[in-house]
Amino acid sequence: MTGKISTGLADALLTGSGLKEAMTGMHLYVYAGTEPATADAALGGATLLCDYSGNGDGSALLLAATASGGQIEKEATQVWQGTAVATGTAAFFRFAMPADTGEVSTTAIRVQGVVGNVGKELNLNDLGFTTSAVMTVTDYFFAQPTA
Repeated sequence: MTGKISTGLADALLTGSGLKEAMTGMHLYVYAGTEPATADAALGGATLLCDYSGNGDGSALLLAATASGGQIEKEATQVWQGTAVATGTAAFFRFAMPADTGEVSTTAIRVQGVVGNVGKELNLNDLGFTTSAVMTVTDYFFAQPTA
């Protein structure tokens, strides 16, 4: 699923970048706390639980080479992994660039959504994070609504 996109991502999509190109370099950040109202909003008092990167080595997350049926999945050969930096219960996520400070921005490229076990924008088997635990996202896709 997708979630809320930032004004920066909307602008990139409207001026010629595709989603895959615009998302190049992103990491997935999972937080405990209250989800900001928009992807442009500041993170506020949310607690970072985990920074997921490609194979857990700090590299960018990859999307599949092609889209199908109005969606693009994570690259199947890449493991989206991170080590929990805090203990808490996952509430929401943001895809963002590693240099994104999480402050208010209408130019940062972000995707934000709810974390849950089933039927959310990011579904995880376990919403509980414990500091130093290695965490993995096995499946993810971005969907584009169709008529």
